[in-house]
Amino acid sequence: RECTMKTSIVFLLCISVFPGFSQGRVVRKDETGFAECNVFFSGQVPPEGFTEPFHVKICQQYNKEPRFATLYSTKDKIPLYSAFKFTKPAQSEEENWLVEPQIDDPENDLHEMVHEADIGGTVANLGANQALTSDYVGSGYERGLLNPSFLNEKDFQMATYTLTNAVPLSPALSKSWHRDIGKVVEQALIPHCSKMDHLYLLAGAVPSRVQVKGKVSVPESLWLAACCDASEGWSLGLVKKTNDENSLADLTVRELEKQLLPGVHLFKGNCGKDKQSQKKREAVLQAVSQIRSEEQVGTNNDQETKENGLVRRVAGIIATPFIKLLELLIYIFVELVKFVFYFLWLVVKRVVGTILGGVCSLWNGMVSYLKAISMVLISIPYDVGRVIVNIFLGFLQIVQDVMSLTYRILSIPVGFVLHLAAFPYHSICAIPSVLQDMATGIVGTFSLVIDATAAVLHGFHYLAWHILKRFVPKGSSGD
Repeated sequence: RECTMKTSIVFLLCISVFPGFSQGRVVRKDETGFAECNVFFSGQVPPEGFTEPFHVKICQQYNKEPRFATLYSTKDKIPLYSAFKFTKPAQSEEENWLVEPQIDDPENDLHEMVHEADIGGTVANLGANQALTSDYVGSGYERGLLNPSFLNEKDFQMATYTLTNAVPLSPALSKSWHRDIGKVVEQALIPHCSKMDHLYLLAGAVPSRVQVKGKVSVPESLWLAACCDASEGWSLGLVKKTNDENSLADLTVRELEKQLLPGVHLFKGNCGKDKQSQKKREAVLQAVSQIRSEEQVGTNNDQETKENGLVRRVAGIIATPFIKLLELLIYIFVELVKFVFYFLWLVVKRVVGTILGGVCSLWNGMVSYLKAISMVLISIPYDVGRVIVNIFLGFLQIVQDVMSLTYRILSIPVGFVLHLAAFPYHSICAIPSVLQDMATGIVGTFSLVIDATAAVLHGFHYLAWHILKRFVPKGSSGD
């Protein structure tokens, strides 16, 4: 279980690394124009005349690169225009809708667009200045993109799925608008602009008093302004009324500007000049007219289709019971298939879980075994080094003992020689003492003999005296 949990965590971390980094930066007032998104305007100069305090400039980015620019109305909660360049037509990817936190909460730390569901309570007054997904749910309107996603590819396309690029459109109008814009750009504008990267596009909406859920303004018209800023340049305006999905009027940029706010100028530089290639502009208008004619034919065909649809509906009513029965059988079959696959999935899951558990146990055993072997292998050099050190120390001790023994052996003759050399000195020095002792002995001997002789004589004298004194009469003692 622990191994499975670690695998899941690693899998989630890997998934979190790959999604694109989407960022819609609100341009500060002290920055020029749309900052790094000025590249989407002719001469890098944005349109003039949009000066209301509730107009917010947004530099739409994805993967840290600018993709298009948007002027957003926090009053109407829709974009007034989006400026972009044609990149390449592509199939629509999965829609991942984002919101811009800083529009509602300028002091928020979120400096990038995020999914509405991921915001939680981190943004104050969420939805006060911008539309949310909940404003479209159940309203009968869908989120129509001013900068259509299918005119962009890869990261440019992913960046278009933001609510700051969407306006409320009925499903039919949204389909018609994107169809017309796609055909006009690909069939009329691109072929007649010598440099595709010099084709500047502005797609906008004019707010009306009609609001979705009393909050988001429904456009009264949609417009497109195009400019080819090349040697043979031209400019063109198109307008579609929202109350007529089949309408598509072409007009000059000057005429289009008059239908917008007073003092509005959409293009600067060569696009804003009156000296443009009239021949190129006529060719573009001719292509637009052809597209419009094809749309009219398509509309008539749709009308015939609706008439034929009545007959089909009657036939559908008759065939409905049989169709429902067939649907029931198909539903039962699908449920059986789902049950079989679910059962197989459980079996596979259990088997895979058992295999993974065994693999984890085997892995843990191998790790423990390798760890023990590594410790033994690491200890071998240590033990060998310790033995070598002990042998070396023993050798040093033997050398020390040999040197000590040698020193002691060599020290015996040296002492003997020293004593032998000192013998004459001690002998000669002892002669005076010996002679003195001998003289003293001789004198003492003579003195002793004299003393002994005197003592003997005195003894004999004393003995003779006592003998005489004992045997001689006392009378004659006076003699």
